[in-house]
Parts: sequence; C-alpha cells; structure tokens
Amino acid sequence: MDERDNRPIGIFDSGVGGLTVLQALIRQFPNESFIYLGDTARVPYGSKSARTIERYTIQVAQALLNRSVKLLVVACNTASALGLTALRRYCPTPAIGVIEPGCRLAAATSQQGRIGVIATRSTIASQAYRQTLADLDSRFEVHSLACPLFVPLVEEGWHDHPATRLVVESSLQPLQHSGIDTLILGCTHYPLLRPVIQEVIGPTVRLIDSASAVAATLANLPTNLLHRAAPDAVQSVTFLVTDVADRFREVAHHFLHHQVAVDQVEMIDL
Repeated sequence: MDERDNRPIGIFDSGVGGLTVLQALIRQFPNESFIYLGDTARVPYGSKSARTIERYTIQVAQALLNRSVKLLVVACNTASALGLTALRRYCPTPAIGVIEPGCRLAAATSQQGRIGVIATRSTIASQAYRQTLADLDSRFEVHSLACPLFVPLVEEGWHDHPATRLVVESSLQPLQHSGIDTLILGCTHYPLLRPVIQEVIGPTVRLIDSASAVAATLANLPTNLLHRAAPDAVQSVTFLVTDVADRFREVAHHFLHHQVAVDQVEMIDL
C-alpha cells in the first residue's frame, strides 16, 4: 500500500551553511515541504567541544520534532561527525547526516584512491571522514585539512573578494602536491567558494559537494524510512533561527539566490 505523508522534512545546521543542502532537496523533491532550523545564536559549531556539539544537536533536533517533521537531515558536517550517533539513539524518526553520502560519492568518483577532505577543525579532529572512507575501502589514501577561515568568508558574502583568493591559496597549500584526485567539501558553507577552490586546487581534482549526495541518498530511501508527500502536495519552506533573523535572511539570499520573506523566518528559543 502506497502511504503518503505530507509532513515536512526537517533540516538543521549551526547557521546558514545547510542552506546548500536545502536548495538541493527543494530541487529533488518539488512536492515535499521543509522546515530549516539554523542555530544562529550558537554558530559556529566547528570550534566547540564534542560534548557541547552532541548536546546542541539533540536540542535542535527536538525543536524540529516538536514541529512534527517526518525525517531529520543533519545538514552540518560538525554535528554529523560528533552528534549524529547520539541523535540516532534518541530520535524516533530517521536521521540522515552529510558525511556518509559525501564519502560514498567521493569513493565512486576517485580513480586513484587519493581523496582530500577540507572541513572545520572539529570535523577534521573527529576523524569522521577518514573513518567512513576507510570503512568503504581501507586502501584509500586520505588527506585531511582544516580550513577554519572559509566559513566567515562565506557568511560575509566575500565569494569573489580578492582576499578570498589569498585565503584559499594559503589554506589549500598543504594539498597542492598531495596527488589527490578528489576533494570533499566537508562543510556546507564551502560550495559557495567552489569556483575559487577549483581554480586553486586545479582542474583535474573533482570536487564533491555533500548537498547533491544527500539529495540522492534521500531519493533512494525505502518507503519505510521516507513516506513521500502526495503528488499534488504544494511545497512550502519555513525557516527557524535562534538569533539575528534579519542577518539570516540577508545571508540566505546568497545561498538560495532569491529573497527570503520576513514572514518565512521565525525566531525560536531552544
């Protein structure tokens, strides 16, 4: 029996980076509705301890569960690395992170088995990407690099700023002679710097964006994990933030390429 479920899919991130995932899901599922929660009062997660990130992940997830979401997407690499295991023990609905989908796509893409990962300090320190890739194939050679300056550049809208080129060149220098053929953008902010990252790392290196990988993962979920909305369901998108709603709307414009209406963004307390 084909069961339909018009409840929204919940997506959360420490701030605005997960909007790259939201954008991919909006395109992939035109009949699904979404609630996006950005924990803008406590961003960034990438500099927090593992214990704190685990606590934040569960608090944010509970806020979305209170809105009757049917599935949770942890659209934050740091929360996926350090909070997803605890969340799955606690959460009554399926919870999907961004790390495994990105690793699977990288594994399928790499021809030489030399894969780079750039992410926040917490994500790199967690070894989550390295372990996930090793689980897929122990022969992969993984080069991990923290790039903490990329997030503030994105949030300032400095995608094409001359300073951005200098920061990316300096940050990626340790990977320049590593021989990688694939590079995972292990933070959901980083796709907005994709053109300059590609230019600096070179045209022969394939960049992996977790957003498209997550969309493909959800598209292939069995119906016992994701009951689709009715074919005639009208898509809606709601945004929840924990602080600076006006700033969120301003930055969201860079990610979604359209204006977010004032009445689409609701301030909440966790």
